[in-house]
Amino acid sequence: MKISIGNIFKGDKVVWMIFFFLCIISLIEVFSSSSSLTYDKASYFGPFIKHSSLLAVGLIVMVVIQNIDCKYFKVATIFLLLISGATLIWVLLAGQSTNGAQRWISFFGLQFQPSEIAKGTIVLAVAQVLSAMQTENGTEEKTFKYVMTVSCPLILLIMFENLSTAILISMVVVGMMFYGRVSSRKIGKLIGGFALIGLVGLIFILLVGKTEPKEGEDSKNNMTEKVVQAESEEGFLDNIFHRVGTWKGRILKFVDSKDVPPEEFDLDKDSQIGHANIAIASSEIVGKGPGNSEERDMLPQAFSDFIYAIIIEELGLFGGIFVMFLYIFLLWRAGRIADRCANNFPAFLVMGLALLLVCQAMFNMMVAVGLAPVTGQPLPLISKGGTSTIINCAYLGAILSVSISAKKKDNSKQKKPVVSIEKDAEN
Repeated sequence: MKISIGNIFKGDKVVWMIFFFLCIISLIEVFSSSSSLTYDKASYFGPFIKHSSLLAVGLIVMVVIQNIDCKYFKVATIFLLLISGATLIWVLLAGQSTNGAQRWISFFGLQFQPSEIAKGTIVLAVAQVLSAMQTENGTEEKTFKYVMTVSCPLILLIMFENLSTAILISMVVVGMMFYGRVSSRKIGKLIGGFALIGLVGLIFILLVGKTEPKEGEDSKNNMTEKVVQAESEEGFLDNIFHRVGTWKGRILKFVDSKDVPPEEFDLDKDSQIGHANIAIASSEIVGKGPGNSEERDMLPQAFSDFIYAIIIEELGLFGGIFVMFLYIFLLWRAGRIADRCANNFPAFLVMGLALLLVCQAMFNMMVAVGLAPVTGQPLPLISKGGTSTIINCAYLGAILSVSISAKKKDNSKQKKPVVSIEKDAEN
């Protein structure tokens, strides 16, 4: 069999173009924004080579998955649900903590976030439920209950360590139900329920959460005594809700509308927000050019959570808009692929995965420009990442698989009735 570029990069060419544009931007901006990592590791090209290797592995994963007939994805649903549930419980009980969040587990030396796998699993399961319950007038009455049954347990497990991801996947599930013609009345009740739960949760966070003490408030000895006392008093519930203080601090910072003069702004305490704002404000529309960022050395997680601020600083406002439209165009293209599918499952799957990627991208960009509280969501396929980069590539591979293997609608059959009506009218 003759191997050619066309045989490797199959499927929707527009999706491939979007992927390669995102990869090029990612390689440039990760190399530019990883100065702190190169300093720590004493390796100028180390972080860039590692990120390039992950993208290469992700590309291989995309090519492999795109060659799997999309009908076989259904077979994997039950296994992925079991794996996702088990690993999410594992991370709650014995996960590795990084930056105050216990989101990672290590398996045979490979460190990954179970929530990344769980997101795609929920989309896959919901797509299967929606496709199985379709009727001529929408979905069956029990569809809503089944969707909640397969999605809510995993979302609740994700929520304790990664609230923003739980909110993200909840929005995607609601979007899929709307696209899947679930009763608007039930979706409305669900949104109302989310609003009520969100209000109760917000009150709980504000009442129970403990923010970090102000500088000078406690000496080192007092802090040590408090840590020892907290460790001795901690129980299972304390371990589960230990992120409440972080959530409270982020919410209070976001809703604080008080104007702070530049000379009084505490860059040590609010370094992420402060340096992100400086990066965006100093871009001057056209940007400073690739590799010329000045805030990358001061902005924590410049190569991950706040890489969009560095993109705007270096590529300007037009560069930031171009990146945003790449994601929007991906969602539009996914809609075109879904519209051509003759069967429901691949259509729901491709729309769910596209919504997942695009909603996460919008979360990240809104945080970078100050329109949302800090969430810790990376920019898909651009931010420096580990398993998240490979898994996002797997999502794109599934979208490409649908574009290749899903049965297409026969539009010629839809046009025949129109012709017969015209002939009847003539007669």
